[in-house]
Amino acid sequence: MRRTLDLNADLGEEVTDDAALLTVVTSANVACGYHAGSPAIMRAVCAEAAARGVSVGAQVSYADREGFGRVAHDVAHGVLREQVADQVGTLTEIAAAAGTTVRYLKPHGALYHRVLDDAEQADAVLAGSGDLPVLGMPGVLLDAAAAAGRVVLLEGFPDRGYGPDGRLLPRGREGALVEGADAVAAQAVRLAAAVASVCVHGDSPGAVAHAHAVRRALEAAGYELRGL
Repeated sequence: MRRTLDLNADLGEEVTDDAALLTVVTSANVACGYHAGSPAIMRAVCAEAAARGVSVGAQVSYADREGFGRVAHDVAHGVLREQVADQVGTLTEIAAAAGTTVRYLKPHGALYHRVLDDAEQADAVLAGSGDLPVLGMPGVLLDAAAAAGRVVLLEGFPDRGYGPDGRLLPRGREGALVEGADAVAAQAVRLAAAVASVCVHGDSPGAVAHAHAVRRALEAAGYELRGL
């Protein structure tokens, strides 16, 4: 039986070819302005995603444009909840104007990794995001979302290296980045059996080529690519 799988990428971050990636991916994690992006960029990405039938997700972050959302911050629960709600609300309005909807939530960067273990910040992310399905790796955030009755979606990263604990190796450590389109595609196929979606980082060198290689490999392996 042919299995469905999603291919997602981070878009609207002003560092990649959004239009080219939107011809390949099935879901777009749209930066909501706190680590990158702007209303104009969100409008452009949502309009193109709607035209191509690509699902839109809210890529929420710490308020950290200087660090591209990759610096951990100790943010009070209420503040983080309101920041997440602001990001989701902004993208929801823009997506609606483009004729589409926000279909899921995905934290970005340092927040993504923090909520794998930090129950308070995970709760703030959930409290600020309504009942949206949550995309991420196994950890506190997805456990709490599932306990609250929300849809949880596991993802894997074909362009990143994993440690023995199943977590991503920190950027800068040897083996943290998978090099070459063929290697990225091969890892995508290995990950596919255990996840609902695979993510190609939009800010990585060769992101568009990697996305094409991943899609070809997954389809050759018998997967039907479909948005979240």
